[in-house]
Amino acid sequence: MTNNDILRRIRYIFDFDDSKMIAIFGSAGHQVTREQISDWLKKDDDPACQECSDTKLAIFLNGLINDKRGKKEGPQPEPEKVLTNNIIFKKLKIALNLKTEDVLEIMDLADLHMSKHELSAFFRRPDHKHYRDCKNQILRNFLKGMQHKYRPNL
Repeated sequence: MTNNDILRRIRYIFDFDDSKMIAIFGSAGHQVTREQISDWLKKDDDPACQECSDTKLAIFLNGLINDKRGKKEGPQPEPEKVLTNNIIFKKLKIALNLKTEDVLEIMDLADLHMSKHELSAFFRRPDHKHYRDCKNQILRNFLKGMQHKYRPNL
């Protein structure tokens, strides 16, 4: 999955308009323009489509955490320069304040059934012996389940 695709899906799931997207970036201490947002959200085959970098998506996800859960005291976390699906998954879980059971329920909505042990492997440190890479299919199904949960009428 591309960063642009993830950004488009999150925007759709929560029905964010351009102003809200700009505000989310702003809550992470980063200013973006409506044109930048528009270029990131264009279809991949559109010549005006601009690639959303890992750092920009990390800033957006940090802003989403701030927006959904409130800013924590002290300095804001530095955005990652390289994002993995595991990091994206973890940031979405934090932003939505989801417990393991909540994530499993969301995965079930997308018809992807997994155990607590399988799920916890995605949130471990990469050097842990039970760490597992989160493949595109897992992240895609999590986003699909989120869509069923947060926009059930569509």
